[in-house]
Amino acid sequence: MKVYLELADIALIEKVASIQRDKLLIRLLSRLGCRISEALALKVKDVDFEQKTVTILHLKRIIKVSCPRCKARLGIRHQYCPVCGVRINETIRR
Repeated sequence: MKVYLELADIALIEKVASIQRDKLLIRLLSRLGCRISEALALKVKDVDFEQKTVTILHLKRIIKVSCPRCKARLGIRHQYCPVCGVRINETIRR
């Protein structure tokens, strides 16, 4: 049986972190669903502040993790946005 942290638990962990770097790392891991190695490998160029997207290198694939229309979080296998329904094509994932 898998056990996941609830949003309140994550908020509490983030609140007790004393260093800003740790708070950011906790937020990245919980909101993007990435691995620690993927989060630590992020560079400033991987963050698009205008589009509000983060590009994460998943093993051999690079994907955008949010919908270009509504900015909802996307998984690697999403073909449609779960929020607005827009079709996610392969060009968005590169």
